[in-house]
Amino acid sequence: MMLDPPTWFKSFIFCEALIQTPFFPIAAYAFLKGRCRWIRMPAIVYSTHVATTLVPILAHILYYPFPMEPNPGPQNQKERWTLVAIYAPYLLVPLMMLVTMLFSPAYCPSANGGKGSDRSKKIK
Repeated sequence: MMLDPPTWFKSFIFCEALIQTPFFPIAAYAFLKGRCRWIRMPAIVYSTHVATTLVPILAHILYYPFPMEPNPGPQNQKERWTLVAIYAPYLLVPLMMLVTMLFSPAYCPSANGGKGSDRSKKIK
């Protein structure tokens, strides 16, 4: 797939360069600094985008009849599932990030305008 990528895969590579790559240093800063609620929406966009791009990639790996030449791909189910296992973290990590951004009280906006909950003020 990488030696002679289909057009749809080339579009994913373009999106990766345009959306995903700029996100990495921004997210690294926000997560290392901590308490950066502003990263929530960019992380939701990033994780949703990555997870949805993995669906057709994994389907292609599992179901596409790869030719033997000029660029052979996985030829049996074991090889296909091995390749799926290699790609799996690229699906699972963004899904974990999405769930965290959607449901973690550390990133969810609070009812009082996003300034933190009363409980967090009492803990200080």
